[in-house]
Amino acid sequence: MAASGFEWVRDVGLSYRELDEIDGVVTGCTSAIAQTGSIVLCHDPTEGRRVITLIPDYHLCVVFADQVMETVSESLRQPRVAASALVTTISGPSATADIEMTRIKGVHGPRTLDVVLVD
Repeated sequence: MAASGFEWVRDVGLSYRELDEIDGVVTGCTSAIAQTGSIVLCHDPTEGRRVITLIPDYHLCVVFADQVMETVSESLRQPRVAASALVTTISGPSATADIEMTRIKGVHGPRTLDVVLVD
C-alpha cells in the first residue's frame, strides 16, 4: 500500500542536485540513545548513504523499540557500530550563528527531523 500524494523515489545514486530537489527522506537507524535523544546511523541499505541525511530538508527516521539504548557508550559498543567505517550521530538540527550573528537552522542537515518509535 502506497501513501497517496507522495512520489517515492529510491536512492540509487541520486546526484546532489536531485537530492536537493526532493522534499524529504525516510530511513531506519542502527540505534537510538535514550539519554541524549540521539540517532545513530551506520549507513547500510536500510539507512542509506550519508548524503541523503544531509541534503533534503526533511528526514523521517523509523526506530524500533529494541534499537533504543540507554547511553551513548552502550550504543557505540555495539559490534555493528564498532565495525562500521562511517558512523553518523544526529542529536538535533544543526545551527550556526556565524553569519551576521543570525541563528540559522539546518545548515548541515535537514531542518526537520521526525522520529517514529515502533513498539
